[in-house]
Amino acid sequence: MKTIKVEINMSKLEKILFEGDNGAEEFYVLSSTRLAGRNYILVTDKYDDDASDVETFVMKDMSDESESEARYEMVDDEEAEQVFELLLDELED
Repeated sequence: MKTIKVEINMSKLEKILFEGDNGAEEFYVLSSTRLAGRNYILVTDKYDDDASDVETFVMKDMSDESESEARYEMVDDEEAEQVFELLLDELED
């Protein structure tokens, strides 16, 4: 998890539902990128148009080509560090 400062209209972001051990959670997709054949997304679970600091999480698509829907999982800190800058670059574009 990282905290970043952003200026984003949160109401225009895509929402995804993440089914975790504690039930379903809603996340807002801030950016996406592809690295080493896998799709990654940068998400936040907070919705507040006035917030400039948001906690973010990196998730990786673990689905294979035979699956019709993406299956995202949270990545560990080491993997998050590897793709975080790419996701921020996409966010700034």
